[in-house]
Amino acid sequence: MKFTLSWLKEHLETTASLDEIVLALTRIGLEVEGVEHPGEKLAAFRVAKVLSAERHPQADKLQVLSVDAGDGPMQVVCGAPNARAGLVGVFGAPGATVPANGMVLKVAEIRGVVSNGMMCSTRELELGDDHDGIIELPDDAPVGTAYPDYAGLTDPVIDVSVTPNKQDCMGVRGIARDLAAGGMGTLRPLADVYRMAAASVAGEGPGPDVRTEDADGCPAFYAQTVAGVTNGASPPWMQAKLKAIGQKPISVLVDITNFVMFDLGRPLHVYDQAKLVGGLVARKARSGEIVVALNGKTYALDEGMTVIADDEKVHDIGGIMGGEETGVAETTTDVLIECAYFDPESIARTGQKLLLTSDARTRFERGVDPAFLDEGLAIATWLVLEHCGGTASAVTRAGTPPLGERTISYDPGRAETLGGLAIDPLRQRTILESLGFGVTDSWQVTPPSWRRDVDGSADLVEEVIRIEGIDKVPSTPLPRAAGVARPTATPEQKLERRVRRAAAARGLNEAITWSFLSDAQVAPFRSAGNFEWRVANPISEDLKVMRPSLLPGLLAATERNLKRGAASVRLFEVGRRYLADAERATLGVVLAGDKRARGWQSGKAVAFDAFDAKAEALALLAEAGAPVDNLQVFGEAGETWHPGQSGTLRLGPKTVLASFGMLHPLTLKAFDLDGPVAAVELYLDAIPAKRSAKGEGGFMRPAYAPPVLQSVTRDFAFLVSDTLAADALVRAVKGADKAAITAARLFDVFTGTGVEPGMKSLAIEITLQPGDKSFTDADLKIITDKVVAAAAKLGAMLRG
Repeated sequence: MKFTLSWLKEHLETTASLDEIVLALTRIGLEVEGVEHPGEKLAAFRVAKVLSAERHPQADKLQVLSVDAGDGPMQVVCGAPNARAGLVGVFGAPGATVPANGMVLKVAEIRGVVSNGMMCSTRELELGDDHDGIIELPDDAPVGTAYPDYAGLTDPVIDVSVTPNKQDCMGVRGIARDLAAGGMGTLRPLADVYRMAAASVAGEGPGPDVRTEDADGCPAFYAQTVAGVTNGASPPWMQAKLKAIGQKPISVLVDITNFVMFDLGRPLHVYDQAKLVGGLVARKARSGEIVVALNGKTYALDEGMTVIADDEKVHDIGGIMGGEETGVAETTTDVLIECAYFDPESIARTGQKLLLTSDARTRFERGVDPAFLDEGLAIATWLVLEHCGGTASAVTRAGTPPLGERTISYDPGRAETLGGLAIDPLRQRTILESLGFGVTDSWQVTPPSWRRDVDGSADLVEEVIRIEGIDKVPSTPLPRAAGVARPTATPEQKLERRVRRAAAARGLNEAITWSFLSDAQVAPFRSAGNFEWRVANPISEDLKVMRPSLLPGLLAATERNLKRGAASVRLFEVGRRYLADAERATLGVVLAGDKRARGWQSGKAVAFDAFDAKAEALALLAEAGAPVDNLQVFGEAGETWHPGQSGTLRLGPKTVLASFGMLHPLTLKAFDLDGPVAAVELYLDAIPAKRSAKGEGGFMRPAYAPPVLQSVTRDFAFLVSDTLAADALVRAVKGADKAAITAARLFDVFTGTGVEPGMKSLAIEITLQPGDKSFTDADLKIITDKVVAAAAKLGAMLRG
């Protein structure tokens, strides 16, 4: 919700400064998102007069101007077609920054003629879209005056974040009311603000033919017509207010409805009566009905939606957006002003179904004041009569607004027992009454009609505490329970904490990405028959599929980092994959860019490869407690991964603990990534849990028993088929004598001279650990024979 300081002061009589008001807003629960000073970016631009305009000697479409900005004549080259002697416009001197493109003006030579700055257009100063010529100001505009001072752009714009329960603060008056209650001034009477008796505008003749046939969706439908209006541009003061908060002025009739909505939180709609056939009715839509809304889009309606229709067709999605066919135009002479109350829940459901948002919907679905229909309509009609002329009809009131009063029994002592702040009862009464609540001597409190969110005494405590000041509530620690608290983290939570710490310790940076993806991001990770969870009402089209993998979000983050100059990207995330049967705890890793930067010792930069991904996978699985020594490496990990440069780590043939390797080029193309990218996905839910110690939350650990005797290593070199996986040979060798062999690792792969084509040499180091006595030569001979025999089963031959 945006508003200017001067706009606020039209409702709030105050001497408080901007800083004091900003602090007060946040203190009473209306968090200030920011304060804009629209004149700051234009401070270097001044009102200037063109003294003379001569044709450029080297260009037909350029002119050489003599411009006076208060410091005497200066030469400026200008290409605007409306540049002429006597014109008063806006001049940017050398050193000024053009808001539209960030260009810093300087003395330049254009086609051989020196130009000192520039005369500016509306678009260049971000004051509008006009770029056909330079700005033309009235002839009496004071030359040399700073343009923000002349144009009234010195009014700060305050942007407030309004919580969903504060529907009363969706208008400037509601915010002024809260500030007045917070001691920042006095709320001006509404009649003084609009210089009229806020009851009704006397009309002539019968009121318009309107009715409601949807008592649930539209309980009340008030309307008034004005005949003989003249539609044109709205007055400058109204345009200035709307422009300041980012609204584009359209015409005086439309601008009046927008102004009343932002000023008083009361949405309205204006119809061109000549375009209506018969009367208007609020009813439920019928199957197959459509409407072309003011945004130019066509919406298909269903029976659950409230609409406004005439005798022929639907013209309005009730409370959300009007129709294009009955919108007012320059030729409009007779208008019907609608002021209705729409049910908040009905508005919210319709907006969600149609994926249609509007300022009116934002207010109606929070709940507007049902008691403000007469006054809202009267104010809108008065503004139309003031600025468009015409004659008003009587008011037609169809239906009854829901005005049921609620009375809440309140104990002032609850401010201390529930809110933690002792406040004098008289002070509490003053606060509540200043907010519009009725309070009896017996503390029976009646909420005002604009506060549908107040439902019980706890809500009253909240009102009292926030106005008195949440910052005044003392910080009191809760009593500490005796003894040591028992751990509450589940084994799954502990596992995630361990792998998160391990990944960070290995130099990876944690990322937190969306759980929702676009269709384009999901496409490379789709497998045949893979079920997808789709969001029925997504925030946007780019966030409508629940992620089946953590890699898309990490790849999108990788792409952003690389395009911003990052040389090496090492990201990980712990989160959930959403599959057909359940949510799956997962750890994802992406490695891109340089593994090692170029250097005078290391030479060229080195990129990540599949072995780096495998190393990360094994290290993180080890930290997670997986039996890495028993894991098997299987072939390619799937279509997402690069064939021949990827694999899976499994515990047995079916239990997949991780996928690792290089990603497929098509996968990278979908994320606009160049160059190789390595990745890992650890499936944390597939890791078998270790037995827990009885009565403890941690894993059982065996007692540390260092060997008495020193270990022995032996090297073996085998000739094998070049299609044999080295992992298979290492596993076979290690299992040849499980009692004596404690470790086996590959330390060399060789092909070439001395090795037959189609073969390769694999060199393996085994570690032998003696028990209660050292190995004899005979023991070593037996173990060696077992190793050679185990390797022979895979077709391996010991090299001579």
